[in-house]
Amino acid sequence: MSKKTGIAAIIIAAVALCMAAVNLIMTINISKPEAKDIQYVMYVGTNDKDTNEPVYTSDEAREKAEEILLRNFGGYTIQEASGGWIDGSEIYREYTLVIYLSDTDIMKVHAAADEMISTFNQSSVLIQANETTTEFYAG
Repeated sequence: MSKKTGIAAIIIAAVALCMAAVNLIMTINISKPEAKDIQYVMYVGTNDKDTNEPVYTSDEAREKAEEILLRNFGGYTIQEASGGWIDGSEIYREYTLVIYLSDTDIMKVHAAADEMISTFNQSSVLIQANETTTEFYAG
């Protein structure tokens, strides 16, 4: 290999490496979601804490929760679930609402949880905070 050929090969390799690096950076920036976020997940039981009987029908409970969520957040995702536990020898089951909230903060989540606790006469509401990334994808 001549000296000129060797230099040309090095230049071509350097250009190829630079192009690969630029492509990688562009790909990362294009596919990078908008921002890190905390997704809050609330688990709201609907049996009265004192009687362990439902406070409302499932439809009424979902409607009450949706009113609270719209007033506090303007939007939400809600799923219906069934919770259960054993206390001594007694088995308990209850209709549970699982609520997903993004683009908010823990103070607002706590305010909504306070309303849920009061509305459904609960001892507490389980809240999970999961770090995630958020992207409002529009095509």
